[in-house]
Formats: sequence, structure tokens, C-alpha cells
Amino acid sequence: MSTDLVPDDLWERIAPLLPPRPPRRHRYPGRLPADDRAALRGIVYVLCKGVSWRDVPAEQVGCSGVTAWRRLRDWTEAGVWPQLHEVLLSELRGAGLLDLDDAAVDGSHVRAEGGAHTGPSPVDRARPGSKHHLIVDRHGTPLVVSLTSGNRHDVTQLMPLLEAIPRIRGARGRPRHRPRRLFADRGYDYDKYRRLLRARGITPKIARKGTAHGSGLGKTRWVVERTFARLHQFKRLRIRYEIPADLHLGLLQLACSIICLKRLRTSF
Repeated sequence: MSTDLVPDDLWERIAPLLPPRPPRRHRYPGRLPADDRAALRGIVYVLCKGVSWRDVPAEQVGCSGVTAWRRLRDWTEAGVWPQLHEVLLSELRGAGLLDLDDAAVDGSHVRAEGGAHTGPSPVDRARPGSKHHLIVDRHGTPLVVSLTSGNRHDVTQLMPLLEAIPRIRGARGRPRHRPRRLFADRGYDYDKYRRLLRARGITPKIARKGTAHGSGLGKTRWVVERTFARLHQFKRLRIRYEIPADLHLGLLQLACSIICLKRLRTSF
């Protein structure tokens, strides 16, 4: 099981991004720190299985759940997860597997135990919740993800999400960080945001409120729904248990990276 959780191709990409450990003391050095790969194994175990950190099987994973949580905290603070995501996006573009001409955006509610970026969810009887906001390319590859409170309107995160798309290298010419066309559902139907998109050279393809279904946008926009389904196959993301918002966002970004890596594998 441990081999499957952190395969070699994932470890080879993440190992150079990890921050160096502080030097050990010469006198009374204490116990040896847990191996980084074992700690990553514990993080991926919680992400996939959805168990609490104290229930991580140390004998199978190679470290305790507390150690895995501490490494998640430290690596999140060091910005490891967005760097890993950007590395994989560049590899996908270099392999011709990233279509940045068309992109789709949407948001998804999840229940939350508490902490920052939680609010009364309008779709869950005002229970505390958070929102995952996502932009994907034409194939459903996640480009950027963010976290807000459950009562934030999707459209308020449209421009922050676009600005957060990294400059993706991997091919000749300038790095790409903007799609040419952006597809969205009726929740994004505001002329103000259409103007903002056009000012950035992006053609808005947003469904109009009050019109009958069958506009044809679903033929391109459905991929973002599929990517949300893939994200929520990681059981830890179905309900937000992490009180610090940055830790839950870190798990989201790691899940996006794993999805990118799986697409890279199946292409060869």
C-alpha cells in the first residue's frame, strides 16, 4: 500500500521542492526525524481515505499521523503545493496535453467544521460550509483552485481565480496564463464581469439567466463538473475538517497535482 500512495514519479517531482531540514544538534540530537517520503505517504493516506490524523496506521505508512500533519503544515507554509502544481502543468503543456484556449469555471459547496473561510451555506440549510472554486482547461485539467466561505457568490471569485493562474511554461514562446475563451454557468451572468474579461482579451461564454437550457455551452463546460467529481473522490475533501484554511487549501492543491500527474501518465 505504501508504494502505491507515493509512487516514484510523484516523489521525484516533489522532493526538490521540499524545504531543507534544520541542522541537527551535535549534543543530545534526539530522535531521528521521520523520512519525508513517509510523511508524504501519511498526508496522501489521509487525503485519499478521509480518516483523522490520529488514525493514520504508522506501521503501514512509516510515520505517525501527527508527524504527517506537521509536515503538511510546514510544507504548506513553504508553498510546496502550488509549486508542484505549476511543475506538472508545465510538463503537461510541454507534452501537448494542455489546451489553454478554452477554460471553464465553477464552484462547489462542502460542509466545514469551522475556522476561517466558513459561512452559512445557502444550499445546506445555512450550516457552516466552505466553497471550492476551480478553473480547468478544455480537458478538465485543474489550472487553479481556491477556498472561500460557503456564502460567497461564485462570481466574486472569478477575477481572483483568473489572476491566480500561474504562468505555465513548457513550450516555446511566452508562458501562458490566460485562456482565450471562458465558459461559465448562469451564476456568472453579470455584464460587469463580461467587460472585465474582454478587457483582458478573454471572450466570455456565459449562459444567460432566464433563457431555456440547450445553449450548447454544456458541451465544453461539463469538464469542470467532472473535475469536481474527481476532487471529491479524495475523501478528505468532501467535508472540510482542517480548521486552518491554508491546510485544507494545501490538500486541495495536492489533489489537483495528483490529477495532473494521472493525466500525464495515461498519455504515454
